[in-house]
Amino acid sequence: MKVTYAIYNQKKSLENIKEILNDSDNNYPSKNNIPSRDTLTYSNGFYVGVTVVFIDIRGSKELSAKHTRPVLAKIYRAYISEVIAMFRNNTTISEIYIEGDGLWAVFNTPNNSDVQSIFDTVSQTSSLITMLNKRLVMKGYSSLEVGIGIEDGETLYMQAGYKGSGINEVVWIGKAVGEAAKMCNHGNRTSDDKQIMISERVYGIFTKYQQGFFTYNHNRSCYHGSFSNKAMNEFTNA
Repeated sequence: MKVTYAIYNQKKSLENIKEILNDSDNNYPSKNNIPSRDTLTYSNGFYVGVTVVFIDIRGSKELSAKHTRPVLAKIYRAYISEVIAMFRNNTTISEIYIEGDGLWAVFNTPNNSDVQSIFDTVSQTSSLITMLNKRLVMKGYSSLEVGIGIEDGETLYMQAGYKGSGINEVVWIGKAVGEAAKMCNHGNRTSDDKQIMISERVYGIFTKYQQGFFTYNHNRSCYHGSFSNKAMNEFTNA
């Protein structure tokens, strides 16, 4: 977000701190579904059960060293554009964030079937990366390797920023976000780590069929798997 210079006011800062810390604890109730952004203020927030998916590129430094800046820009633009398109293909999608060459998404998943739908999203995302890599290699560029992490759980949903400045953002704070990011960082990290990492909680919610694509990773204390979407693969190979 673009910002402009403003002089820091210590007195105003102290007033803001007091106002925030004196807010009622009752302003942070639990909800089954993600409330509208319009309901968020600087004095409330909601605890919501959501599923968080992180995806990040492995070997970003090596990628930068191998390609010119214009080529690197095209690679990242294609990757970010189509991962966003894939995440949006799930009807439970709520929020998408871009952080460098990583993306993460929050899905509104009050029911087990909603969490189970994330399996299709990540399998399709895996196929998308394969499709992209084929085009990259055809252009003489390096292929991409990614890690994907998935966690589910109650997460704090609130608006944060500087009141009255127009500088604010919706943020998600909680274990689900941190764990999804950590597992994403483990995905494809070593030869013993598969691409997709999921928590024991997510594994327990997935169907027996979906569980069959994962094995337990004792080093990471989570389940992992490498798989893709058959229909998308057939289209890519056509």
